Amino acid sequence: MSNATNDIAVIGMGVMGANLARNFASRGLSVGIYNRTVALAKEVAANHPEAKLDQADTLEALVAGLKKPRRIIVMVSAGKAVDAVMDSLDPLLEEGDIIVDAGNSHFADTERRCERADARPWRFMGMGVSGGAEGALLGPSIMPGGDVEAWNALRPMLESAAAVSDSGACVAYCGTGSAGHFTKMVHNGIEYGDMQLIAESAVLMRQGLGMPSRAVADTYAEWNRGDLESFLIEITADIFRTPDPKNTSALLVDAILDKAGQKGTGRWTVLAAVELGVAIPTIAAAVDARALSAQKALRLQAEELFAPRRSTLAGIRTEDLRDALYAAKIASYTQGFAMLRTASEERGYGSDFGEISRIWKEGCIIRAGFLDRVREAFAEDSELSLLALAPSFQKELVTRLPALRRVVSAAVTAGLAVPGLSASLAYFDTLVCGRGSANIIQAQRDYFGSHTYERLDEPGVSVHTDWPSSKGS
Repeated sequence: MSNATNDIAVIGMGVMGANLARNFASRGLSVGIYNRTVALAKEVAANHPEAKLDQADTLEALVAGLKKPRRIIVMVSAGKAVDAVMDSLDPLLEEGDIIVDAGNSHFADTERRCERADARPWRFMGMGVSGGAEGALLGPSIMPGGDVEAWNALRPMLESAAAVSDSGACVAYCGTGSAGHFTKMVHNGIEYGDMQLIAESAVLMRQGLGMPSRAVADTYAEWNRGDLESFLIEITADIFRTPDPKNTSALLVDAILDKAGQKGTGRWTVLAAVELGVAIPTIAAAVDARALSAQKALRLQAEELFAPRRSTLAGIRTEDLRDALYAAKIASYTQGFAMLRTASEERGYGSDFGEISRIWKEGCIIRAGFLDRVREAFAEDSELSLLALAPSFQKELVTRLPALRRVVSAAVTAGLAVPGLSASLAYFDTLVCGRGSANIIQAQRDYFGSHTYERLDEPGVSVHTDWPSSKGS
């Protein structure tokens, strides 16, 4: 391996790491690569001679081949593997060198690694990368956070490798500390919500309205030309046109076991929301739905025991489903951006929410024209507390919430499960309720645990009451 000729290095030659290395190479950069299993790195280099990947057998050789300040992208499994790589690199690096964890790390681990780097001469960034294997190769949405000087040094390379939308390269500094990986986690949480809502709309079309698969596909294709235009809507149309290769008269989707997998980011999002005190019922319902889907045997047993009677949707049209889906989508994004704002305020990230919505426009799974609307809302009011309260979205909800209410009511009556749509409606109904049920909860808490409460006529003053007991009366 020649000395100090490479612009950047990628550690970890799984599909994502290998594709990201090839991406950098396609932008004219000289790229060094390393994998703990040396044979895998050799194979990647041999299979892609056009990339001229400079494969190193050791980390020492990889580091020696990098121009200073050295720029190293780590794309290995989250957790102990990242720490192990950092431990090995630590004594090899010098002032100004940069380590970037581009894997799917939990933001708390990233925060810990940022603190470690503060005491080292080298710099560290945690960076979310979205778009899957294809995105890593052709241009992902990139969410870097951490050392701002490291961002400035890496920015030209990252901008060259990122996806490009009509508003520029889909990469932007997300904030200090763990902001990059926190932003990626919330992206995935919103993705969970989007996917669940679309899946529910498909069930309602097929089971609730009795629509044939071709009509379902055509409906999604039509929606993809309007306000719901998105990658996920586009691929759902394709899914309902794809025959089963083992039975071409049937759909492939109908041959797929209804047990949804998850890699943990959805659960992370829900847990983080609980810690922040932010309500994300649409996203949580999507996570719960996946968890319940995994219990296939239990669901079959329950269906047999209860023998539920299901019927068609009364008085519902596809236009109602479209409007209901759009309203619920606003709910999911409102919840996600509420998380981003609260985390930024509590952790001092300094995140720019308009920029975050901009870099999600291409390259990532939730890419959609809808994100232009989100960006415009934050451009008009950077202090916007809730996305749904932006004037443009407020107007949309006034016209579309009635459809969401009709669809949820009809689905419940028909015995069709719509946890995401139902949670979205409940979120809005709770949000617009100036006088809710929490006064009763506060009274209960004070009754059994002397937790105190505040009176409407004395806000800020803690009050306890010796509640009269009905026992013995």
